[in-house]
Amino acid sequence: MDVSNLAEHEVSEIIQMALCDHTSFAQIKMQYGLSDKQVKQLMRENLKPSSYRTWRTRVRKFSDRRESYK
Repeated sequence: MDVSNLAEHEVSEIIQMALCDHTSFAQIKMQYGLSDKQVKQLMRENLKPSSYRTWRTRVRKFSDRRESYK
């Protein structure tokens, strides 16, 4: 699915899912067909730059911690 073809409510839902620490990129891909790169693009376009950087930092740290729980 192309990011530009998403309805406003879908963009909002994807942003909420991405901001949630319990939702993975794989879950977003299953529901909306977007790759992690497309989700990052969508977030970059819809969040303030500082909010995007904070989110990316959180996602990286959370994924690092998740590796140790497997």
